[in-house]
Amino acid sequence: MNVKSILAAGALALLASTAWAADTIKIGNIVVTAGFLKSVGEPTLTAVDIAVDEINAAGGINGKPIELIRFDTGSDPKQASVGARKLAQDDEVLAIVGPFSSGESAVALNDAERLKVLMMPTSASAPGLTDGRKYGWRLTEDEFKQFGRLLKSLKANGIKSDTAEIVYISEEVVSNAAGTKLYPALLKENGITHGDPIPVQYKSFDMSAQAAQILASNPDLVAIAALPESASKVIGELRRQGYEGRIIGSQIFADPNVVELFGPEGEGTMVVAGFWRGFSPASEAFNEKFVAETAKRGIKKAGAHHSDAQAYDTLFLLKQVMEKVGTTGDPAKLEEEREAIVAGMEGVRFSGILGNDICFNGHDAELPGYIIEIKNGEWTKFDSAPADKCE
Repeated sequence: MNVKSILAAGALALLASTAWAADTIKIGNIVVTAGFLKSVGEPTLTAVDIAVDEINAAGGINGKPIELIRFDTGSDPKQASVGARKLAQDDEVLAIVGPFSSGESAVALNDAERLKVLMMPTSASAPGLTDGRKYGWRLTEDEFKQFGRLLKSLKANGIKSDTAEIVYISEEVVSNAAGTKLYPALLKENGITHGDPIPVQYKSFDMSAQAAQILASNPDLVAIAALPESASKVIGELRRQGYEGRIIGSQIFADPNVVELFGPEGEGTMVVAGFWRGFSPASEAFNEKFVAETAKRGIKKAGAHHSDAQAYDTLFLLKQVMEKVGTTGDPAKLEEEREAIVAGMEGVRFSGILGNDICFNGHDAELPGYIIEIKNGEWTKFDSAPADKCE
C-alpha cells in the first residue's frame, strides 16, 4: 500500500470514528462500586441502566441512543474529581450523572464549574451543595428539609418527642454534618431538648459505651446519622441494653433493605425518604423491575432506595431537556450543546416516578417527603408531605 492509500485509509477511519461518535448522545456516569459507600451506591448503577435501556428502546434522544460512559470513585472524593475531568475532557460527554455522595459531589462539582458541563449528583443531599453554581443541579431533596418534615410529623401524630440524643458517624461527610449541625438545629427548632451529639467511628465494632451514655438520659428519641450498617450496630446495641424509645433518621439510611438488616431491633424505627413505590403505577413498575434486575446482578434489594429512583428520573429529565434544546451529540458542537443543556434546565418542570410537575428552587428540585416506619417487619408509609412550591 502506497503513502496516498495509507493516508486515505486513515482519513476514512477518522471519518467513520467521528460519524459513529456523532450518532450517540454521550452521558457520563460517576459511580461507586467499592469502599464504604458500595452497599448503598452500587445498586444505583442498575437504576441508571434501566433508564438508559428504556430510553434507547423508545428511540433514544432525538433519534440517537445514549452512550453511557462510567467512572468508579471507589468512595474516594478525590477520585470523583478525576472522574469529572476524564469524562468531560477525554470522553467529551454532554452531561454527567453523579457522583453518588455529598462528599464526592462537593469536590467534583468544582470541576463541573471549571469545565462547564452539567453535573447532577444522584444521592448528594447536603444542604447548600449547589448554591452559587451554574453547572451543578440536583434532582434530590436536602437533608434539612426532609428531616424537618419527619420531626413535624412526629409532633402532629402525637408521638412523644420532648427529648432526644444524637449519634453520628464522625468521618462520613453527610453523617457528620447531619449529626453536628442539621439535627441539633432542627431538634431545637421543633422544641426537642437534646444532649451533645455523640460521635462514633465508621469501623467501630463496640458501641456499648455510646449506648450506655444514651441510656443514662433515656430520651424519647435517638436520632442516628449514619449509613445503614453503622446505624444497625447502634440500634442493635441500644436495644440490647434495653432502650425502648423511638429511633429516627433522615434520608441517610432510608433504604428498604434496613428492614432485614436491623431485624426485630429495628421495629418502630422512622426515617424520611424522597421516593415511595406506591406513588404511581410507573413508580411501582420501576420498583418491581429494579428489584428483579438487581437480583440478576447478585444484589439483594427489598425495594428501590430514593437514590435509585432519583438516578432513574435524572436520565429522563436529561432526555426531556436535551430534546427541548435539540442536542445532536455532534463533537464539533460539544461546548455549544453543553451550554444549551444547562440553559435548558432553567425553569424546567418534570414529572417522573418521584413526583408530578417537579420544579426547582435555585438548582435543587422540590420533592415530596415520605415518612417511613418499620412496622410489623415491613417498610410502610406512615405519613407524607407535599413538595414545596417553587418561587
